[in-house]
Amino acid sequence: MPRVPSVDASFIHTLHGNFVDNAGRTLLLRGVNLSGSSKAPVNQPSQVLDGFWEEAKTGSESFVGRPLKLDDADEHLARLRGWGFNMLRFPITWEALEHAGPGKYDYEFMDYTIEILRKCKAHGFKVYMNPHQDTWSRFSGGSGAPYWTLVACGFNPSAFSATQAAIIHCEYPTPASRNPAELPAMIWSTNYGRLVSHTMFALFFGGSTFAPKCIIDGVNIQEYLQTHFANAFGKLAERVAAAGDLLDEVVIGWDSMNEPAEGLISWNDLNAYPVEQGSTLKKGTVPSPAQSFRLGMGQVQTLDNYTFGSMGPKRDGSVTIDPNGVKAWSDPSTEPGGIHPRWGWRRDPGWTLGTCVWALHDVWDVQSGYVMQPDYFARIPGTEEPARFLHTFFLPQCALYLKAVRAHHPQAIAFVQPPVFARPPPIPEEILQGRACYSTHYYDGLTLVTRHWNWFNADALGLLRGKYSTQIQALRIGERAIRNSLQSQLGYLKADATQLGALPPTGPARYPTIIGEIGTPFDMDAKRSYGYTDSGKYKGDYSRQERALDASLNAADGENCLNWTVWTYCPDSSHPWGDGWNMEDLSLWCNDDLRAGEMGRVPGIQTPFKSSLTISTLPVYSSLYANSSVEEGEPVKCEPASLLSFLTNGARAVRAFCRPWPIAVVGTPTNIQFDISKATFRLTLKVNAEDIPVDEDDDIVPAKKGLYKDSSLPTEIFLPLVHFASDACVSKALGRDEPRFIRNDDTSRVYVIDAHSSFDFSSCASRQSYSRMTRTTSLSLHPEGRVELLASEQKLLWFYTVPTGEKEDKELTIEVRRSSGAIKASALGLGYTTESRARDGCAGWLEQAGLLGEGWCPQGCSIM
Repeated sequence: MPRVPSVDASFIHTLHGNFVDNAGRTLLLRGVNLSGSSKAPVNQPSQVLDGFWEEAKTGSESFVGRPLKLDDADEHLARLRGWGFNMLRFPITWEALEHAGPGKYDYEFMDYTIEILRKCKAHGFKVYMNPHQDTWSRFSGGSGAPYWTLVACGFNPSAFSATQAAIIHCEYPTPASRNPAELPAMIWSTNYGRLVSHTMFALFFGGSTFAPKCIIDGVNIQEYLQTHFANAFGKLAERVAAAGDLLDEVVIGWDSMNEPAEGLISWNDLNAYPVEQGSTLKKGTVPSPAQSFRLGMGQVQTLDNYTFGSMGPKRDGSVTIDPNGVKAWSDPSTEPGGIHPRWGWRRDPGWTLGTCVWALHDVWDVQSGYVMQPDYFARIPGTEEPARFLHTFFLPQCALYLKAVRAHHPQAIAFVQPPVFARPPPIPEEILQGRACYSTHYYDGLTLVTRHWNWFNADALGLLRGKYSTQIQALRIGERAIRNSLQSQLGYLKADATQLGALPPTGPARYPTIIGEIGTPFDMDAKRSYGYTDSGKYKGDYSRQERALDASLNAADGENCLNWTVWTYCPDSSHPWGDGWNMEDLSLWCNDDLRAGEMGRVPGIQTPFKSSLTISTLPVYSSLYANSSVEEGEPVKCEPASLLSFLTNGARAVRAFCRPWPIAVVGTPTNIQFDISKATFRLTLKVNAEDIPVDEDDDIVPAKKGLYKDSSLPTEIFLPLVHFASDACVSKALGRDEPRFIRNDDTSRVYVIDAHSSFDFSSCASRQSYSRMTRTTSLSLHPEGRVELLASEQKLLWFYTVPTGEKEDKELTIEVRRSSGAIKASALGLGYTTESRARDGCAGWLEQAGLLGEGWCPQGCSIM
């Protein structure tokens, strides 16, 4: 690793495809999205209609309390830190910042956000801010933009449900016969293929090109919207900068717009829906753009209807939609004299309200319904130049936004996120400025949509990118094949990072990749894990979710060695309503999953540290119990058994996401392997002379606080209690003893290590220090090294010699496994046994496939 610039101790660099700390160690940043709950105000989850339109029309909603209530923040952040996370993706909607009207900012919410960020700092997190949206806005069935942006574009949002311009959860299926609990899984994402999203994204990214008549306050609607968006997040960055102790120390960068969509831009034929299954789901009614145009003007249309099963989308008939003359466009009377009475803008006389903006631009004729220019969006109007969304429209908007943010946060890392599954365009260095990251998303789509962990899957990304000539070639059968396929798909995404920072892109990636969203639904199989089926037989059994989530996160390991932030952690998640948004249910923790009799043991949290500590030195937890005799400022740790109980209580599929991984590596990690069924972790890395850790004076880093016995920094590995706790620790974790505290690193009570013959015993500082660890976990080092355990931080420190003269990379490997085998899920209070999980995993799959008794198993197992 090349020497890094001499800067503040909290700095994180983006060099040679990796995040790097000041000492030159490669960092892996892994964590969670905090939070999915931030998509809506505290008292307005998406299923609630009361107040939904009223507050929107006055701009009186408030997002104060998102993502966490201030009084509860320490408890939630301590839990996340205890799971090993060191990174938070921090979704904030444009609506939260500018809901009161154009240019009217919610400074109370910004200041509240700063208080939450200070809490994140106290718990040792790094954060990247995420301007979050889904299908444009809450008022078009998703999240993101303020209500007034829709009105500015000429829409009448209260008519969206009647015209199917958008499917809105609180009005599903119709405002007159609401039953929001019946909203089908992922149906919200079909809004990307409906009138509102199609139009809003086309205007936002390409209004100057495709809608030149749309002038408001003297500028085109594209400039109007993009400027307000950039200024709102620029104002937040300014406020965070003014706080004085957060930029770079906590907030290391800013994501571009979450999952931006092309809208109509590049659409080849407005009369047809694409044959290929892209990022827009075919489920329920599927209108073509032309049909959406007509519906928006109140005209009756008959639409194709689709179901989505284990084999993907399938047409199952048609549905006739009659808006009864209701239009999705605002009546001219709502803006007397061309001025909006509430929001104050002046609309150009050439922009006539009450008519579809695409009819105004002669794309189609309202009276006949005929589309006169079906390829209008395929090329730049008046030319033969193809409309290239990423290069011509996405990139300038991204640059404008980054300029606004970096005016107040000059060293911000630019987390660049193109549309889902799209390769980013080549991005020049003058935009990235040496500090960037490719921020992409990945979900196992079949599991996400079907809400079931299937015995087969497909290489969906390979199929979309033309790797196969037929769909059957992309099919993968059996868990092993599925896991390999997921890992390959994440490898495709990692390779996309070569597009950043070079024109044309050549050689290895210059910048790192982070999977900004990855996760799995917890309401699988008709919510059987909540006891909603089979007379409650499977209540608390998250074995299927564990397998699905482990497969996805395992895909980020292997040779990919990726950074990630799981979607999501919602402090108000519930079994009936999931994450409180469109029936999504992906939260890693849920209050409804707290173990009976332990609710009173959920600890109050205090943070006894007075000084600001770095990501490498801050203990994972401050103090897990407020009622202690510890003086303020004294770093007290909770007893491991009490900590283990806390970390598993309310957690879902905790063994999948609370997993071992290298936090900081002297060298570069090349392969990460973790077998959840055997509790075996293996890390391979390469190291050379350039990887010698250095301080700001280019000297070898000295020992710190007497912790390290070598002259160099170690590689740090998170070693979670969830997988590597001693039997004594596990057996006590679910007991009812009063919590007590330890003031030292009494590792013998937490971990057990049996030396393999390959362990370089001669490199140990002393037999005594090594023998203290020889009781529960098996460890081997190839070919050399010395380890120390920090039980209070669930961390293993690995010291080894860095070559000083060799030109070739040196390869090192460490393996850690629990010598008595994996901890049973039932021992952790997770509601299922290893045996039932195995039976469910094999015989259950065979039964689904109709192969039970055929003598084979797609997983290669012997349970028959």
